[in-house]
Amino acid sequence: MNELQKMIEYLHAGSLEDAMQIFHDLKRSGSDEEKYEAAEALYSLGFQEKSIELYEDLLELYPEETELVILKAEAHAEIDQIEEAMVLLEQINHSSEFYARAMLLSADLYHMQGLHEVSEQKLLQAYEADKKEEVIQFALAEFYIQQGRFLEAIRFYKMLSEPEIAGVLISKRLGECYSAGGSFEEALSYYEEALEHERDAETLFQYGFTAYQAGHHITAAEMFEELIELDPEYHSAYKLLAHAYEHEEDIVKALEAAEKGVKSDPFNKELFLTAGKLSLKSGDELNAEQHLRQAIAIDPDYLEAALILNKILLRQEKPDECLEIIHTVRESGEDDPQFLWDAAKAYELREDFSEAAEEYKKAYVVYNDHSDFLEDYGKFLLEEGRHKEALEIYLKLSKKDPANEEWQLNIEHLSQE
Repeated sequence: MNELQKMIEYLHAGSLEDAMQIFHDLKRSGSDEEKYEAAEALYSLGFQEKSIELYEDLLELYPEETELVILKAEAHAEIDQIEEAMVLLEQINHSSEFYARAMLLSADLYHMQGLHEVSEQKLLQAYEADKKEEVIQFALAEFYIQQGRFLEAIRFYKMLSEPEIAGVLISKRLGECYSAGGSFEEALSYYEEALEHERDAETLFQYGFTAYQAGHHITAAEMFEELIELDPEYHSAYKLLAHAYEHEEDIVKALEAAEKGVKSDPFNKELFLTAGKLSLKSGDELNAEQHLRQAIAIDPDYLEAALILNKILLRQEKPDECLEIIHTVRESGEDDPQFLWDAAKAYELREDFSEAAEEYKKAYVVYNDHSDFLEDYGKFLLEEGRHKEALEIYLKLSKKDPANEEWQLNIEHLSQE
């Protein structure tokens, strides 16, 4: 066992003092080859500062060795000494065989600092220096997909001959690009190819979501079912699965998916809302009410759930519960004009007509051109004996639908008074 191997073993064993003694001996009297190998070993083991010392010694002897400059720059970059790394990389001439590698590293450093335009320039300089190098093509493709420039990303991904680089499936990336650009059908073929390599959760989800966007709801449902079987904790799949079945008008399966979802993720208000809506579609108002109440319990200012629940409560003639929902949501800091209309109808059901009149009056400011509201308001005013105001409402309604016999009769009756 030579000294370098001993140093590595000491480092693995945590015997830092013994390892550093060998390091100092190598630094003082080791051969150039031993120093080079030691620098590489120290870098890979996380002792970048020590590797930098050895590269500095070697550069004093071989100042024209560009690879040593890059290796030293990489070590500086690894310990966040970005400025030092950049100074070194700027020394590398365009004519150097390592120029492309230097530009790749520069691009990474600029990207880390959020200087994306400069990063792109460095990547393109690397590409111009070596257009056949797939590492550079891949780096450009990855840069462009991160920037949302999907056509450019596709161009470089399609240059690659290997199906996988750095653990990334190229077919999957192409699927992502085409899907993000709205070319769903083309994306699906690439996701199919990716799934031939590995049926992992993320690819199943992306394939299913793209199929859903393309209108292939049965395919989407199949992918989401497989995904949930593979990973029941992949919560975002349940809602999409429910909607896929809903599009196919299979409300039973849609509701089953949503209810599985709320069991898996009991704090997901959107899943409870979905389950509530689907319960309504299936004709089960009691189940719908339970799911919607749960959604509001999770998020007291969840307007959509509250508005749907109010419709159920008003239909069931439960005005107090409707007013309680309105109060709860308003207390949380949210509001909606629909609450004025709901409150008016709730007070009317309670036969609290003065309060109902106030709410109708406020709602009229918002809904003065809404036929359903005007019809409710007109009936209320008629029953309250406020005939002049009722006539104004029915005249407005008749302009919207002159053929409505009930409205015309009301107008005739009120006009004769």
